[in-house]
Amino acid sequence: MKTVILIGALGKMGQAALSGLGKHKVITAGRSGNVDYIVDITNEESIESLYAKVGHFDAVVNTVGVCEYAPFTEMTPTQWMTTVMSKMLGQINLVRIGQKYIADGGSFTLISGILNVKPIPFAIADATTSGAIDTFVKCVAYEMPRNTRINVVNPTVLTEAWDVYGEMMPGFQPVTSKLVGKAFERSVDGFITGEVIFVDA
Repeated sequence: MKTVILIGALGKMGQAALSGLGKHKVITAGRSGNVDYIVDITNEESIESLYAKVGHFDAVVNTVGVCEYAPFTEMTPTQWMTTVMSKMLGQINLVRIGQKYIADGGSFTLISGILNVKPIPFAIADATTSGAIDTFVKCVAYEMPRNTRINVVNPTVLTEAWDVYGEMMPGFQPVTSKLVGKAFERSVDGFITGEVIFVDA
């Protein structure tokens, strides 16, 4: 049994990840709600505080990253920075700070999204930062200390979220939370590192 910090545990993607972590001790975290710890991944002090309070842990699974959606010609600097600070730098900081705290041989699992390989209108910020995280994971795996592994789950839209995102994604086939949960399980319980784990129909 591993001790896993699951960030974004109350969201649909967090619940999908949770379905694949059943045999582990899961410590839940998020910006609000009934979780074990409150954390804001856009705030470095908040991340540091989370890790210090938890103490020993073997894995970090992140399922959050705020993205702004608008046509490229109308995207404001604020909208870009909101997305970059959360979806990209927030996740990078989870690893940068967390590598000092995580147990030897531990693992990080981040989240990106299918829109960097299957673009749709209004999602340029999401696509750009998802692509950045995929690249970050593939490259930083060579530099991780103490046999620490790192992967990223790149899913298409969840069946459980189709009512929210389906109209934006004509022609896409959603996948179930259980299938996405298997991807998180593979990252945490397997031996792969530096991998983009695509979950697409």
